[in-house]
Amino acid sequence: MPTSTRLLNLVASAIGQPAASWVFAHVEIPEGLQEFANSEQALHRAWLAEALNLCLFHKLVEAVPAGRTYVAEQLMQGRKVNFDHGAIRTVDWPENGDLPRGRLAFTRLLEPLGFTDVRTYPLTKLNMTGYAYRQQDLPADIAQLFVSELHPGRFSEAFQQAVSRVVESSRDPLQAEHLSILKGLRLTRHCSPEEARTLLPALYRAFDCQHSVVRESDYQLLLRESAEMAWIATEGNRFNHLTDRVRDLERVVAEQRAKDRPMKDSIEVSSSRRVMQTAYKAVQVQRTFLNATGQRVQREVPGSFVEFIQREIDDESDQLDLHFDSSNAQGIFKMTDSRNAR
Repeated sequence: MPTSTRLLNLVASAIGQPAASWVFAHVEIPEGLQEFANSEQALHRAWLAEALNLCLFHKLVEAVPAGRTYVAEQLMQGRKVNFDHGAIRTVDWPENGDLPRGRLAFTRLLEPLGFTDVRTYPLTKLNMTGYAYRQQDLPADIAQLFVSELHPGRFSEAFQQAVSRVVESSRDPLQAEHLSILKGLRLTRHCSPEEARTLLPALYRAFDCQHSVVRESDYQLLLRESAEMAWIATEGNRFNHLTDRVRDLERVVAEQRAKDRPMKDSIEVSSSRRVMQTAYKAVQVQRTFLNATGQRVQREVPGSFVEFIQREIDDESDQLDLHFDSSNAQGIFKMTDSRNAR
């Protein structure tokens, strides 16, 4: 069976055949994957890493209608999206239910797939820390994961108590068999096709909201001190955004504004001047809360969004600058601040 077909079938095992075919039609698949040949008995970790990223890409555009429209328009113009990176948010807190605290819930699955923490980014204004996870087999081609941790210990005691009430009900989407496959993958860099089809849907489910319905009062308390924690309260570990790597960001922005898309007001430029970013404003979604009498009510809150990035060559290394920028990141985080939603 051709390796591209095996990858398509693997993605389909998590999101279904129609969705997998759509992603393959709209997203660039790294040519370098062919260097990591698979046998009928073994699948290399790079293929599983790419499969997970493609699944998460589809999940994000399904949640952000403007993003799906943008991706479809790119194909109509003869271009597939170049998936640069995605992002998730975690909470560095001991009372995290069945989940390991903070980013540990994801290092246990990212590292066996070949992702390594290559740089730490202080997000001081947000009381958070960001970590860039880059896939070591194809670092410039397989989308990076930007994993952030929020530090409740830097907030008020009332805030910390609300965080505990939110996340203490968290469930673990990974069972013993999934952890066993990940252990073997970490040691050998391969797993069987059957193991991959068992593992991938569980990894896909990990990027979701794992805790129970949030009290409306807790959400408002969290929002007063941290829009980011308020977002986590409703969205959990859902994919926060995905990013298209483009050649001319200013042209893309002009085109999107001409189409009256909900764009960020400005472009974030890194201190090196080599990385420029902007984004759509977050889509507004309906989420369920518990009100003061314990009844379930629906409220509109910010969901996820699509980002655009332009990267330039670093003259010293003669390589594409794959780094992030703390200032850029903190500017992009404002896209999900419900206090700026109107």
